[in-house]
Amino acid sequence: MSKEKNTNTDIIEKEYTTLNLGPTHPATHGIFQNVLKMDGEIIVEGESTVGYIHRAFEKIAERRPYYQITVLTDRMNYCSSPINNMGWHMTVEKLLKIEIPKRVQYMRVIIMELSRISDHIICNTIIGQDAGGTTGFLYLFQWRERIYEVFEEICGARLTTNIGRIGGLERDFSPKAWALIDKFLKDFPPKLQEFNNLLMRNRIFMDRTINCGPITGERALEYGFTGPNLRAAGVDYDVRVMNPYSSYEEFDFIVPVGTQGDTYDRFMVRDEEMKQSLSIIQQALDKIKKEPEGVFHADVPEFFLPPKEEVYNNMEALIYHFKIVMGETEIPVGEVYHAVEGGNGELGFYLISDGGRSPYRLHFRRPCFIYYQAYTEMIKGQLLSDAILTMSSMNVIAGELDA
Repeated sequence: MSKEKNTNTDIIEKEYTTLNLGPTHPATHGIFQNVLKMDGEIIVEGESTVGYIHRAFEKIAERRPYYQITVLTDRMNYCSSPINNMGWHMTVEKLLKIEIPKRVQYMRVIIMELSRISDHIICNTIIGQDAGGTTGFLYLFQWRERIYEVFEEICGARLTTNIGRIGGLERDFSPKAWALIDKFLKDFPPKLQEFNNLLMRNRIFMDRTINCGPITGERALEYGFTGPNLRAAGVDYDVRVMNPYSSYEEFDFIVPVGTQGDTYDRFMVRDEEMKQSLSIIQQALDKIKKEPEGVFHADVPEFFLPPKEEVYNNMEALIYHFKIVMGETEIPVGEVYHAVEGGNGELGFYLISDGGRSPYRLHFRRPCFIYYQAYTEMIKGQLLSDAILTMSSMNVIAGELDA
């Protein structure tokens, strides 16, 4: 309750409502709590709370051998978990100075770009859903399942994939996996266009998303934004371009940027990124045809698990298998940072090794944790319904808030 004076010196009592949005509100798509001060339907101010799913990933990782940390990374942004896996593997490979064969790098690019499309499908369809359009959500979500079928064929898992290994991939892509990828590249673009036709120029959708949850490029940089949310604000920063990895410098693609940094721009940026990802995957497939077949990992037997048939029949392979699984391989002393362009921005791994079987210190740079801090500022002065759309368009993943 607050009191305000008008020009006639009469005392007017103005009552504000405190609204607890979350942590179990279904429209927040995760365990988020925001305590909002409301003037009717207008948000006056808010306070965010994090910590509801604190899982101590970093401290757990500091007690595990390097080989066993992969399963922790794919539980951060579980909407595009293979990118997390690849980022961690590249970080360790940077410490170990392992040279990865070109074919393996291109295969990783295919997996990461499929993951990016999967992540953006989730975000953009949910924006449509929260704006009142369920049709597009149900229609396009089945294509996310097609991507999961590719992951399942490659590694046996769908959501938390544990895909790949330090030094490469655990196995080559099967003929079925290649066929599924080719079919997806052929069938998905027209379906994506149909989804766009439902929303992109839809007057109701545009009225709901334009000027909803805006942020300037300057303010976004001050908060530490990266990824689609930063590019939607007009800043063309992309880790794949600024600090290329896995041979991304060989690929030709456009980095889309917006102007207003609002929900509509975030939707449009992610839409164009899906199209660019399709192009990158096709380029990677063309490049793989020029590489020797059958190569799916680097020649580093001290860090890469040997095939089972060799373990059962070769003493040297059995020794390597035992040392790797038990974390007895020698890790050099060093300090490295490596980042990849995750589904939501710069996903970084800061690793300090003292030569032990586990990292001495390990920090995950989770993009969601950084840009979620701007949420209450972005929704200030907006309607309550805009708060839901803004969170959806930011694509805040609860698994990245706490490590």
